[in-house]
Amino acid sequence: MKKLLLPIILISSYISAQAPAGYYNGTSGLTGYALKSKLHDIISEKNISWHYGDLSGYYNQTDLDKYYDHDATNTTYLLDIYSEIPSGPDAYEYTSGQLIASSGAEGMGYNREHMMPQSTFNSNYPMYSDLFYVIPTDAKINQLRSNYPYGISTTVPANIPYTFTNTSKIGRSAIPNLPYTGNVYEPIDEFKGDVARSLLYFAVRYEGKLGTFKYNTNANPASDANALDGTEERAFEPAYMAMLLQWNQQDPVSQREIDRNNAVYAIQKNRNPFIDNPGWVNIIWNQTPDAVAPQAPSNLTTTQTSAYFVNLSWSPSPDADVLGYKVYQNGTLVAATKGTSIIIDHLTPSTAYNYTVKAYDSGYLISPDTNVVSVTTLASDSYAKDLFVSKYIEGSTNGNKALEITNKTGHPVNLSDYRLSIQLQGSGNNLYFPAPFEMEGTVQDNETFVVLNPSATFSCYTKEQAKLVTAAPQMTFYGYNYIELRYKFSTVDALGVVGQNNSSVLKDVSLYRKASANQPTNTFNISEWDSYPIDYCQNLGGTLSTTELITVNKKFIIYPNPVYDNLFVNGETEAVKTAQIIDLSGKVIYTEKDPFRSKKNISVQTLPRGSYFLRLDEQVHQFIKK
Repeated sequence: MKKLLLPIILISSYISAQAPAGYYNGTSGLTGYALKSKLHDIISEKNISWHYGDLSGYYNQTDLDKYYDHDATNTTYLLDIYSEIPSGPDAYEYTSGQLIASSGAEGMGYNREHMMPQSTFNSNYPMYSDLFYVIPTDAKINQLRSNYPYGISTTVPANIPYTFTNTSKIGRSAIPNLPYTGNVYEPIDEFKGDVARSLLYFAVRYEGKLGTFKYNTNANPASDANALDGTEERAFEPAYMAMLLQWNQQDPVSQREIDRNNAVYAIQKNRNPFIDNPGWVNIIWNQTPDAVAPQAPSNLTTTQTSAYFVNLSWSPSPDADVLGYKVYQNGTLVAATKGTSIIIDHLTPSTAYNYTVKAYDSGYLISPDTNVVSVTTLASDSYAKDLFVSKYIEGSTNGNKALEITNKTGHPVNLSDYRLSIQLQGSGNNLYFPAPFEMEGTVQDNETFVVLNPSATFSCYTKEQAKLVTAAPQMTFYGYNYIELRYKFSTVDALGVVGQNNSSVLKDVSLYRKASANQPTNTFNISEWDSYPIDYCQNLGGTLSTTELITVNKKFIIYPNPVYDNLFVNGETEAVKTAQIIDLSGKVIYTEKDPFRSKKNISVQTLPRGSYFLRLDEQVHQFIKK
């Protein structure tokens, strides 16, 4: 967008004053894809992923047209980059209430347009509702754009099927050196930089997942519309990237983009770094790779073997332009990493595997193989075979929903291939699975993390503490929904029974997995869970210490029950750190540290009559006070 331009300084040290102090800490001195990865880490941390249905309401904060035709302090009209006419009155305008499903002509209403087509990521969350590239646009133009990429259209009239009221158009691609020869949507010059910076945000925000998205294979130049190339670092085809760099340069950041960046930050808690610092675009992508394949890494070895995983390490390739390493299991590519070690998990016990590693460089040239390492997994071990859901909290309000997931696998776990899925009830009582919520980040061994609905108001836990915060359908369960944790497309752990109404076990209840149940299972068994009232919220998330891991495996017996004055505890009580008494509403009414240092009882003499819970670290026992 060219109106209301601000000066742009294309040097790496420039950071917009709009970004909070310290937001981009750690980027100083970085260049190339190392900078891109650092920016990914920054803008992916502690996001809030809202529901797709929330976006139309948020457009009143992010997309009001205060820049062309209206009073900046008193407009209800949305800015639509597909129909905006910068030089004069628009042919039509919309308010946020004019959302429609489809249209037979321009000017009838607007859609929520995915600038990166949602088919790229199968409409999965969090990509599906990311405000940085889901924008309000004319419904008819959105429909006609379909899944076409943005691009440079031919000027040959016969190859331009559609020209729209603001002169944007759909036509045959004329991007130099790009294999794709099908149609593209070309926005007007005023918004080409906006488009480029939105797509480059997508490439940074979802690094680590790009290789799992739909991308251009060059197998059919007429139909391979997606400009992603399957790489995590470069992200786009070189010829397409050249176009995006040109658009970023020719159409500098405007006040509208700065305002929108700040507004989305207030809603999602992340930023588009290329609006804060457009010079980073060239610093990351304006590279000239060499044409020499890297030398092979060496000394591949295994440092740990378990029943379900193996830890591999190797000496790096000596070439300076190496980006990372590809790991092959029995000749099939199974993983990639920027480091010189990796954990390969989801293996089968008592099974032989052969591994090799190759380096790849900034030109995506591949080295020869390392030596072959042969590994046979153990028949069994003490670790969990996968992550498992350890707490399920259904609250008294729509937003009070939380899931806790625990890692006792014996190694850190990359969450990129894990998903939460839920079965919903549609029209006619038909059950269906909406697109899943894809998780991100890494969870350490003996660590638990929480997925939280952003509208949650738990007294014991906040959005700032949660690892993942989302209003995706998976975090809108109502007690009858079947919920599952998936690894890729396989069920790892389950709550409820698929295809059934699960009200009898999941409605108006919070479930905490028993300490003795430390393996995931794709068949739900209520006997593995302790039941508590709705909104019950205790000890969510965190790291399990060695002492705590020992404690959770201890068995205690409490007596007498019912009790009058003193509740006694039998068992190995010396290691118990905290005793709590909790009422049926989930409120903690008594806490004692190191309760059994010199005694074996908890006094309940002052409690009113009723039912309570005694929590001994991770174990909970119900009792009745007489």
